[in-house]
Amino acid sequence: MDAADLDPSVWMKQGLLVLSRNHQLRDVLEKAPVSRSVVRRFVAGESTDAAVEVAGELHTSGRMATIDFLGEDTLDPAQATYTRDAYVTLLGALSEAGLTQDGTVEVSLKLSALGQALGGDGEQIALEHARAICQVAANAGTTVTLDMEDHTTTDSTLSILRELRQDWPWVGAVLQSYLYRTEQDCRELAGEGSRVRLCKGTYKEPQSVAYQDKSEVDKAYVRCLKILMSGQGYPMVATHDPRLVEIAGMLAAANGRAADSFEYQMLLGIRPEEQRRLAAQGEQVRVYIPYGDEWYGYLMRRMAERPSNLRFFLRALATKG
Repeated sequence: MDAADLDPSVWMKQGLLVLSRNHQLRDVLEKAPVSRSVVRRFVAGESTDAAVEVAGELHTSGRMATIDFLGEDTLDPAQATYTRDAYVTLLGALSEAGLTQDGTVEVSLKLSALGQALGGDGEQIALEHARAICQVAANAGTTVTLDMEDHTTTDSTLSILRELRQDWPWVGAVLQSYLYRTEQDCRELAGEGSRVRLCKGTYKEPQSVAYQDKSEVDKAYVRCLKILMSGQGYPMVATHDPRLVEIAGMLAAANGRAADSFEYQMLLGIRPEEQRRLAAQGEQVRVYIPYGDEWYGYLMRRMAERPSNLRFFLRALATKG
């Protein structure tokens, strides 16, 4: 047994990941009036209309949005096609609502949900589905960002990104600071017009490829942020950490960046007061909106990622109670 096995936070994380597969608990959360209202704080709902409604509410408060149709690791070609079609429908609804102009509301794609995880030509299938979504997004006047998943998919995801950017140079990338390789990836993706969302990382990765200590992950985040802020691209600062938000602002000022040359990104339901504060002072703030049938697994994984997320959720339950 190593020291990590004695860490209560590790036990909590493992327990929450087990709960993410517990359908009985999902049924309880779905049916209990108190928990159902709290879940809506973090997940827009299951339908396209629900996602569009939440995006519209954020827009009226001066915040932008990126919407994720939940699901990943698709092993069924029909499901991958269904996910593509869900995004096409979503983009059509957002356009009709007047929310897509100038990328006000965009979409985030997990390539594994579009077929990347399928054997054989899975990567090509995901690329073609992503192409279809990007074309619809372009017609609607908005953008697309490719989410990053575990480290085994990084090279494949960046390869698909390069293909898509040949036709749509605005396609966004996500990089995770806890991977050793990310500083170099930042250098390669910090060019003019390149949209890069920097996050800390959410998947359990081995020590051979990723920093394990929180302080090391934070330090790596700052190093990566320095590269992006001093580059010619468009950094998207995905963090709820007040220190990193402050550092991002200082780096932007030090590099002479205008407020519209970068943005902050936060999850729906997490630190909404800070989101509104930043937007009120003229910063660009984009909120990550998840929706769809797979909301329960998403919610439990977000709780497992960071103790602070769990505290937000439990505090909201207590307040509603």
